[in-house]
Amino acid sequence: MVKKTVTETKSIPFSTKTVNDASLAKGTKKTRTKGVAGVKTLTYEVTTTDGKQTGRKLVREVVTKAPVTQVVAVGTKAASKCDPNYSGCVPIASDVDCAGGSGNGPAYVTGPVRVIGSDIYDLDRDNDGYGCDD
Repeated sequence: MVKKTVTETKSIPFSTKTVNDASLAKGTKKTRTKGVAGVKTLTYEVTTTDGKQTGRKLVREVVTKAPVTQVVAVGTKAASKCDPNYSGCVPIASDVDCAGGSGNGPAYVTGPVRVIGSDIYDLDRDNDGYGCDD
């Protein structure tokens, strides 16, 4: 009967933690910290008799590299229902017209609204920087 010490290493899986993030749009995910597997070292006392293993006893287990938890941010920010080209809420639609005007919608806005980007709905007919102000 012969006893000897054998050392093995094993991977330690990382865990994943999710956190809410109000700066991300709802339904989106972004990895903030990438997970990394850890390593543990196992030391066994192995007994052999006539060249065949007859016993194996774990005598020491040491975490030699701790796993890094993966952190995933989940968006909670509600999508804006207002077009970013205007100051004042102009709905996002296939077309927007001034309420009470001759336009056929499907969406309408009561003005005045300030144009801060492109006047994609042609609400500022007199080009003074404000739409639906007549």
